[in-house]
Amino acid sequence: MNPVALPELANQDFSLIALFMRADIIVKVVMGILLIASIWSWAVAIDKWFGVGGAKSKARRIEAAFASGQSMDSLGDRVGERSSDAMARVFAAGMKEWRDSRRSRDLDAQQSSALVERTRAQMAVAVNRESMRMESGLGTLAIIASATPFIGLFGTVIGIMNAFRDIAGRGETNLAIVAPGIAEALFATAAGLGAAIPALIFYNMFSGDVSKFTERLDNFAQEFSIRLSRRLSLPGGDREERREERMDF
Repeated sequence: MNPVALPELANQDFSLIALFMRADIIVKVVMGILLIASIWSWAVAIDKWFGVGGAKSKARRIEAAFASGQSMDSLGDRVGERSSDAMARVFAAGMKEWRDSRRSRDLDAQQSSALVERTRAQMAVAVNRESMRMESGLGTLAIIASATPFIGLFGTVIGIMNAFRDIAGRGETNLAIVAPGIAEALFATAAGLGAAIPALIFYNMFSGDVSKFTERLDNFAQEFSIRLSRRLSLPGGDREERREERMDF
């Protein structure tokens, strides 16, 4: 190493801001893209944290009310299709099919069986709709997790090319000339990984949460269908008396 290069290297500023300011315009654009991607992934993660967490918390209330033995009509009067609770909307979809089918006629055994099947299908559609709603944003996390390392690598390649051009332009290869360009190049790689790693963690975490919650909705829909089938099998089951227990959703 050239001894003259050591004082020159010691005077170099290698802070992140300094590296960014010295970087090539292309590398700066890459850094900007990675910064936006990182902020975007955190915004999606925060939204999913409150959205999925809130859905799981609210679902406990209707599960508790349903398991307590309250009549479906009583629950249906307090649960609307525009409820903020995903499970309440699934329940409302089943209740709407049930009430529309029994409004104009008494049901024989064949009609009761068909009603149960239609209700099950309607609730399955509602479960799929809620699952798609909760999965919104996960695709963004997947894209950020997979793309940002390559974007950072692109910035690294540009940075190394600039370092080699500096070496060729000065006609010497001491560390004081090479180090700034290599540092800028590696900064791009680090920024890419810094955006990708949290996005990947968030994607895997929330994908698992959404999958488990979808199974929870499926199980609730099955319980609803079983309870409806049991009710219709009883004499006068389509005229079950309502309980006026209060529980708001």
